[in-house]
Amino acid sequence: MAVISDLKNLKHPLRNPVLTIGNFDGVHRGHLVLFDKVKERARLINGQSALMTFDPHPIKVMKPGNGPRLITLTDQKLELIDNAHIDVVFCIPFTREFAAISAHDFVQEILVGRIGVREIVVGYDYTFGHNREGDIQFLRKTGEDLGFVVHVVEPVYVGDKLVSSTRIRELVQEGNLPEARELLGRDYQICGTVISGKNRGGRLLGFPTANIELIDELVPKLGVYAVHVMVDHQTLAGVTNIGYNPTFGKGPFSVETHILDFDGNLLGKKISVKFIERLRDERPFGSIKDLADQIGRDIQRARKVFDSRRKSLDKGLPF
Repeated sequence: MAVISDLKNLKHPLRNPVLTIGNFDGVHRGHLVLFDKVKERARLINGQSALMTFDPHPIKVMKPGNGPRLITLTDQKLELIDNAHIDVVFCIPFTREFAAISAHDFVQEILVGRIGVREIVVGYDYTFGHNREGDIQFLRKTGEDLGFVVHVVEPVYVGDKLVSSTRIRELVQEGNLPEARELLGRDYQICGTVISGKNRGGRLLGFPTANIELIDELVPKLGVYAVHVMVDHQTLAGVTNIGYNPTFGKGPFSVETHILDFDGNLLGKKISVKFIERLRDERPFGSIKDLADQIGRDIQRARKVFDSRRKSLDKGLPF
């Protein structure tokens, strides 16, 4: 996959490009339907599949402080798009100057004039351009004038559930990871670097933890979770606590993970935590022993979650 972040670096138009445009936060199952349509059309006209997205999210520029907590930051988003086998990605820096481009100029000068778009695939609610003056009707009319075709993809549902980035954010923040997984098509994950903590896990409780300095913005609801941990190309089972460690008096917010049956040193390493199931709320305990006993029970419950999931995968059932 070729990634182009500056349109000036595009020396000539793509070969019969079929393009989709959007923020694609989460790269969820609805987005994948769009991508499949792009690839299908590109094959039919011997063209290149292409995608345009923006960094940062436009709302963060136009309404600073009011932007959504992103499901996927740019690096992960590009990795997921690469996994979907799109040929060319335009990851365009979004600025107020870019936002001021009219819908007509955006289509005529950038999409047609520079990229050479032959077909465009968009979602049912797509709008673009200065003050959102461009919509599907505008695109179709402009396509007739400038020689490209517009395809509109209808809403995507999983059962009776609409797939949307907004709904996925809500589910993650509610701690409903199984339903978020249904809409994403994969486990929700956060990433970060392991930093020094207060060393309570191993020293006081007998369960050493990796304290994570987060990269991601969107964090599940406070509580304890069964997780898979990706470190050094390994997938390890674990239990993660998100919260304030109230047994020790309200401390700073932390994300701490105990990796099952693991004895290595993770300090300074970047790890990913994939959330499988929420086990319980975070709450204070009357003593360190009570907390340690509860962690032991959490681990036993997590093992049952992993075993059940493993059996489902072995049977070919949805995870």
